[in-house]
Amino acid sequence: MQFKNNALKRVIEPVKSQATKFARKFLITATALSLVVPNVAITTAQAQQKKGLPLVRDAETEDLLREYAKPIFRAAGLPANQVEIILVNDKSFNAFVPDSRRMFINLGVIMDAKTPSEVIGVIAHETGHIAGNHLVRMRQAASNAQIMSVIGMILGAGAMAAGATTGNSSIARGGAAAVSGGGALAQRNFLSYRRSEESSADQAALRYLDRVGVSAKGMLTTFERMADQALFSAQYVDPYALSHPMPRARFNALQNRAQQAKHFNKKDPERLQLKHDMVKAKLLAFTSHKNSVYRAYPERDKSLPAQYARAIASMRSDKASKAVRKIDALISKAPEYPYFYEIKGQALLEGGKPKAAIAPFRKALALYPGNPHFEIWLGFAMVASDDKRYLKEAKSILTRALRKDRYSMNGYAQLAIANARLGDIAGADLATAQSHMTRGDVRSAQRYAKRAQKKLKVGSPAWQQADDILSAKVPQLRRR
Repeated sequence: MQFKNNALKRVIEPVKSQATKFARKFLITATALSLVVPNVAITTAQAQQKKGLPLVRDAETEDLLREYAKPIFRAAGLPANQVEIILVNDKSFNAFVPDSRRMFINLGVIMDAKTPSEVIGVIAHETGHIAGNHLVRMRQAASNAQIMSVIGMILGAGAMAAGATTGNSSIARGGAAAVSGGGALAQRNFLSYRRSEESSADQAALRYLDRVGVSAKGMLTTFERMADQALFSAQYVDPYALSHPMPRARFNALQNRAQQAKHFNKKDPERLQLKHDMVKAKLLAFTSHKNSVYRAYPERDKSLPAQYARAIASMRSDKASKAVRKIDALISKAPEYPYFYEIKGQALLEGGKPKAAIAPFRKALALYPGNPHFEIWLGFAMVASDDKRYLKEAKSILTRALRKDRYSMNGYAQLAIANARLGDIAGADLATAQSHMTRGDVRSAQRYAKRAQKKLKVGSPAWQQADDILSAKVPQLRRR
């Protein structure tokens, strides 16, 4: 396979609870955070948006983050595939881990980072929290702090009652101070605990970076910004700086140790830098107005990332034919880059030409076999083509993809349509139920699962899947 662009040739290596109310009240903990734009390779989870956490799916971005994270996870001794990286459609710089199995990363982390090592440093720090079992201990610390606060309130209330019965106002005032001071003391103790865990994660991150041969300069760049932001009002500070407090003294200590590492002056590989720049351009194009894209990547910029960004901007604002011409120009420079074919297929599909989109999606899959994102796109195009000849193949492709990616709302929706057109009403109801579950709409999911179960053989795998949905608990909304 020959590439006209040698730099991109090197890039094309397809990578085949809740916290307590107390913790959430006093700080943004490292226990919560994760591109899906409504109409692209980036696709949106609407239900999550309603809950305040808009999740995003994009094959190229997810592959890049997995490439960043895989050696870090290995260096931390975490089992393969233990941690799932989830993208959040938010341009602010933030990342967090709610438990030992999920790491949420805002799009803003990639869009703000100039180099791969800046993102890798964030991943390494969050991995330090997971490997250090900080989440479990932090919840315990929050619980203990809450207990301390309650004890303080009880003691204070008792003192005020005694003051009232004896008529001693000084005792009553002392009791009131104890009531207000109990929570403050608990908060100080908890925040002190958090600072120690952050420092521990810093040191763990440095060890991981050293083991995998990545410079800590990127991590220092990120944390230096956080240390500087501590001087300003919180409303102008990135969420990451609030959830990962970085006093200047802590940064200086981290810097001294990082500069002693043998890989400190090592640059990121050109191949990885190009992949980073490509994804960064893509995210900007999908999340910004066309004018913003052209300001960042003017026509005089002939680099591949710039052409990529302008092609996507055209796809979102121009006629499909114009966008396809720009995408074809990219393909001519790198005919083995699968994501260019994915974007072409999407442009055609969204431009009202689903049958024409089938070929580029097939090509993307040929270049990156087994990619569930590409399989779902292909199944989508086949179903949307309204050609009965494609229905059985679409069903097979979508079913296979959903075994690998169980959280694709769009995948289940297209499978439901394919099943209905093939006369499999029970299968259509079950797929619809699964689609609602990925949205977080449990009630609607259970309504369709109940309909599906009536038509399914008792005890069959499909019947069991419907039964699992019916057994799910409906979230109860609480007043604040």
